[in-house]
Amino acid sequence: MDQRHDTRLCIQCALLLLQHGAESARVDELSSRRGLALGMDSVESAISSNAIVLTTLYRGECLTSTRKNHDRGINMHVVTKVQHIVIMAEHALLDADDVGKRLSHIQPLRYPRWLVVSMGALSCACFCRLNGGGWDGALVTFCASAGAMYIRQLLTHRGLHPQRNFCITAFAASTVSGLLLRLPPFVQTSTSAMAASVLLLVPGFPLINAVADMFKGHVNTGLARWAIASMLTLATCIGVVLAMALWGLRGWA
Repeated sequence: MDQRHDTRLCIQCALLLLQHGAESARVDELSSRRGLALGMDSVESAISSNAIVLTTLYRGECLTSTRKNHDRGINMHVVTKVQHIVIMAEHALLDADDVGKRLSHIQPLRYPRWLVVSMGALSCACFCRLNGGGWDGALVTFCASAGAMYIRQLLTHRGLHPQRNFCITAFAASTVSGLLLRLPPFVQTSTSAMAASVLLLVPGFPLINAVADMFKGHVNTGLARWAIASMLTLATCIGVVLAMALWGLRGWA
């Protein structure tokens, strides 16, 4: 058994999970299970928001490896694939070389842009309707959210900083929805359409992971994720306020 090779595979497994939105407890568990499945005596890891340190113990020899984490966006397809590989290794269906090949061939599942835009806009429109916004409010929300989601996708593709991305997207969504509400057909429409149009920017997954991390003992990582989610929320609020101040839009109801 090559301990150095297996350590690389363990930390590659952990890094893939961390980069694509898995909670810290899941990262720790799966990397440990993957190492034990291939013969390690012990696997320990220390996880932070921007790095991971992993140590393997085999026949009294200790080997430690460190990798820097670069966030690649939430993608549960990658997390599921890694978990499937770990389970297969535990059942002796894959050896170390097979695990390495499968991990290196994992590609994030990307949906077509038009599908992401339309589904995001539809979800916001449905929330507006459920919140008493009426069908006219749902139409306003759909148009504003579709435009905002398209802008968000473009800015993400160009690598713009997430806080700037959220601020610009919130500004666009509030501008479109607010100006549409000034048109004669939508004068009586509830201003909840404005609120619903920025729901696509709520960082729900990071907030859930942050709370889960803190409850499961990964306090440092949980606080870091909470801080990141709070900064994204603040950027969204700034974008909304700027749009309302610039165009003199009426407030949310």
